[in-house]
Amino acid sequence: MSHKVYGLIVQGIKQGKILEPFDRSDFRKACPGLGEGTYKAFLDKHRKGNPGGNSELFEKVAPGKFKVIKPFKYGFDC
Repeated sequence: MSHKVYGLIVQGIKQGKILEPFDRSDFRKACPGLGEGTYKAFLDKHRKGNPGGNSELFEKVAPGKFKVIKPFKYGFDC
């Protein structure tokens, strides 16, 4: 599931639907239909330095604001 959601975010950035830094409302608008729990938890769960040791896909640059760590992971950099 995390690769699917991450792929949607990367696609949104590439298409200009998500501008960095972005917040949860930008994420929700660009990637509708994922479920409220995903919007609330995904970015923090996969941020750099997350306490759970999950994949680090985002950098928190300000309270509630994120950037995708580049280069994109999982083959999405193409």
